[in-house]
Amino acid sequence: MHTTNTKITILAFGVIAEKLGDKILILPQTEDTNQLKKELVSSYPELENLKFTISVNKKLATANTAISPYDEIALLPPFSGG
Repeated sequence: MHTTNTKITILAFGVIAEKLGDKILILPQTEDTNQLKKELVSSYPELENLKFTISVNKKLATANTAISPYDEIALLPPFSGG
């Protein structure tokens, strides 16, 4: 059952956590990753020009992805390889 008071837990890593000031966010439920990103930038304007990836249940969301109340959501900074 989807209600407006449902919350989701979001884990933030690296520079994202530094910008947010915390490693864990509790936010109202959003329908999908596109809506989540809009709400994050609205609440945390410092994220607007910062590149980050959203993962849902440990899988990178490369396209808009639906979010359910019990999904594991993470905000990941850019990865560098080498």
